[in-house]
Amino acid sequence: QVHLVESGGGLVQAGGSLRLSCAASRGTFSSYVMGWFRQAPGKEREFVAAMRWSGDITRYTESVKGRFTISRDNAKNTVYLQMNSLKAEDTAVYYCAAKSGPSLYSASRQYDYWGQGTQVTVSS
Repeated sequence: QVHLVESGGGLVQAGGSLRLSCAASRGTFSSYVMGWFRQAPGKEREFVAAMRWSGDITRYTESVKGRFTISRDNAKNTVYLQMNSLKAEDTAVYYCAAKSGPSLYSASRQYDYWGQGTQVTVSS
């Protein structure tokens, strides 16, 4: 069973940057899609970004395009979410997720494995 552990969350001022990491283990990731989701208080979990482990295709939700970048380090079995120009509305718990198969779905129900989440707080 795939095991995912996020790190890198914290408190940052608006306009600042953070890089989240998701260390993956106990699986063969070459055929997986890795995703980042977030959930703000009182709101549903929403899609942020996804990529094939091969790195050839990525997908972002509109509100983070041009500010967030998803990437991976194959040697470390780690996926990253670089977040720049952060806004107060980016405040949420961020979750890493994984699914088998090539499709970069944005629906959380399509993902099979989840990390425990890491809090990102952006002060305005």
